[in-house]
Amino acid sequence: MKDKYGIDMYVRSIPDFPEEGIIFRDVTSVIQNPEGLKKSIDGMLECLDGLDFNVVAAPESRGFIFGMPIAYAMNKSFVPIRKKGKLPCETIEKEYELEYGTATIEMHKDAIKPGDRVVVVDDLIATGGTIEAITDMIEALGGEVVKIVFLIELAGLKGREKLVEYDIESLLVYDGK
Repeated sequence: MKDKYGIDMYVRSIPDFPEEGIIFRDVTSVIQNPEGLKKSIDGMLECLDGLDFNVVAAPESRGFIFGMPIAYAMNKSFVPIRKKGKLPCETIEKEYELEYGTATIEMHKDAIKPGDRVVVVDDLIATGGTIEAITDMIEALGGEVVKIVFLIELAGLKGREKLVEYDIESLLVYDGK
């Protein structure tokens, strides 16, 4: 385990959920603790120190929890990535693989402009499918993903392998699934 920011102590680990042999890493226990939340946001901000970007994009719902305060603190725009059917204007969408099936996410077509330099923020990377879909949409609109930041990485699920061309940083890395 790698824990540069001292966040593991706030993560509730639930054995055998959602199935036997899996340890569920619950981020709600992190955000319910004022110090855990502060360390998480401060750690993500530190990962972005000195980086040239103008947009923060994050998937619902837990990505919003971390992405919005980062955008606010750094005076950047925020782009919400939503489940299909939740955005009111013209959208771009991408279907991606889940462990048991598929899902579709979307974003407004006008959310990313050609030349935008985008940081993607999410709570957790597992298999990498969600973030791979997000990077595809950003690039289809002419944006450049300059960094991806996660609170937690489940290294055993090898999600990072789908994103090898990107600069990725995770505050807390668990070796297993």
